[in-house]
Amino acid sequence: MSALHASTAQRLARSTVAVLSGGGSGEREVSLDSGREIQRALSAADGRGPSRVLAVELDARGRWRVGEEWLPAGAALSALQEVDVFFIALHGGAGEDGTLQGLLESAVRCYTGSGVRASAVCMDKLATRGIAAACGVRTSPAVCFTPQDYARDAEGCLARAAALSPEAVVAKPRCGGSSVLTAIVTAGESLRPIVEQVLASGDDCLIEARVAGVECSCGVLGNRGEPARALPPVEILPAAGRFFDYQQKYSSDGAREVCPPQSLGKDAVERVQAAALALYAATGCDGYARIDFIVPAQGEPVVLEVNTLPGFTSRSLLPQEAAAVGMDYRSLCLWVLEAALRRVERRT
Repeated sequence: MSALHASTAQRLARSTVAVLSGGGSGEREVSLDSGREIQRALSAADGRGPSRVLAVELDARGRWRVGEEWLPAGAALSALQEVDVFFIALHGGAGEDGTLQGLLESAVRCYTGSGVRASAVCMDKLATRGIAAACGVRTSPAVCFTPQDYARDAEGCLARAAALSPEAVVAKPRCGGSSVLTAIVTAGESLRPIVEQVLASGDDCLIEARVAGVECSCGVLGNRGEPARALPPVEILPAAGRFFDYQQKYSSDGAREVCPPQSLGKDAVERVQAAALALYAATGCDGYARIDFIVPAQGEPVVLEVNTLPGFTSRSLLPQEAAAVGMDYRSLCLWVLEAALRRVERRT
């Protein structure tokens, strides 16, 4: 351990940590699960963790539960002055799109994960696609349209989307997560219902040509200015006839996940890791993230999205990848906290 890392560990041992979970996105329940498991892991008494761990739930109205009292965010931050690090366990919505990160930045508070810009960019799948193209990471053909586009020319929008692939396309919210309101539409099926569901949610609708191949996800650990580390990818094997939707991600009878991947050779794994590291750097991520790919039989990995606050339950993909290199769940949580503290130390 370097001197910097040693000082960070000592500072962490004196720290009070607040685990933030809940929020108002469609991923609220997963976030609450992540928060509970993070709090449980950090509270273990082995001398390596923070001196105190608090659980703080956020609701859909932006209120924070501090103890038994629900407070507006500003009042909650004032009531949590003793907190040294906020461990963000929210997924999607204002917890992941840079809104919460901006609040904490403006209050000059230390928090885990990526900052405002990277959080906002990575939540926006269309923006992520542009960055991927700029740094040489492959994307699938796509179109994106707003509710206003669809209101002006619904048939034209649907025709352009259907023309992306003669076999199947994937419709999804431009800024959603956990595959909520995501669907695969095969040739001959109507795109209209899922497109209108996405647009009714208030988001834009992104349609991508479906790419056949091995689905995998690759975690990356590291702050900007430090060497980043790509973890072994995890291969995702949904049940027959299914894709990695919300049920397959979080149900006990959902997808099977294999780490290291069983269907990718060494060269393919290295290409996935290289693409993950390139996107992590280009989008400006900090601390940790998880990047999802499809690896076709021929050609380079195709990026699906960058998750700046991926699931943190013990079954989630990032902890599985960390475990494959000998980092257990508690050690991963501590690493994330130390990364946040190191980022602050560099600024002071």
